[in-house]
Amino acid sequence: MGTALTLSTADRFTVRSAIAPLLSDARISAPLTSQLLAGEVLQLVDGRGDWLHVRGADDYEGWTHVGYLMPFTGTEATWRISLGCVARDAEGQRRALPLGARVAQGLEVIEGVAIDAAARAAQFPRDRDAIVRSARSLFTGASYLWGGVSPWGVDCSGFVQRISALHGVPLRRDAWQQAEDTVVVSDDVTAAHAPGDLMFFSDRDDRRITHVGIATGDGGMIHSSLARGGVCAEIELTTRLKEQGIGIRRAV
Repeated sequence: MGTALTLSTADRFTVRSAIAPLLSDARISAPLTSQLLAGEVLQLVDGRGDWLHVRGADDYEGWTHVGYLMPFTGTEATWRISLGCVARDAEGQRRALPLGARVAQGLEVIEGVAIDAAARAAQFPRDRDAIVRSARSLFTGASYLWGGVSPWGVDCSGFVQRISALHGVPLRRDAWQQAEDTVVVSDDVTAAHAPGDLMFFSDRDDRRITHVGIATGDGGMIHSSLARGGVCAEIELTTRLKEQGIGIRRAV
């Protein structure tokens, strides 16, 4: 894929790899800010050689390489959604696709599960208890990864964003943005709350939000924590989490 051709003929692209990095600069050694999953559609913002500055559906921007991308087809919204599967192409090549990735047309799912895009709302209803069930089950064993968005590695806001999106609740990428996208329930993280509410925290002196988790409704939460090594359920908040609490907000 020649860069000049790419920049002159298209302004939208589709992720073709299972996971593509979204970086802070146009170099592979740049810090990871987020990840893009197969089938995601990106808007071109700018280009630098074989590197493209792109914007995702959540308006999050960063740099990725053209090698991770293919031309936009216009049919991506109808592609099946992976719930964790292995697919095989016409040449017999196998590829694993994480939860939330899109299964391109022509791929045969040979292991795991992928659902029709039209079935997502029925399987993942916009319901608080359903969101908690998904949070408990879909990222089990996921390690913590700064910038990660899948069960192959996920950070706190990536976990919240992806679970919420499955249930038809769009949230932006970072924890502080998710706080802006939701409605205040209480400024006290120990206050009464509903399942599926979001709990926000800060470990900074200026109290800027740095962490988020999904409330279970009984005083605990599910979150991706560096201190815990990944996704875990807190039966109750620790003293440290209570001290760092910013509040509870609601999206559903």
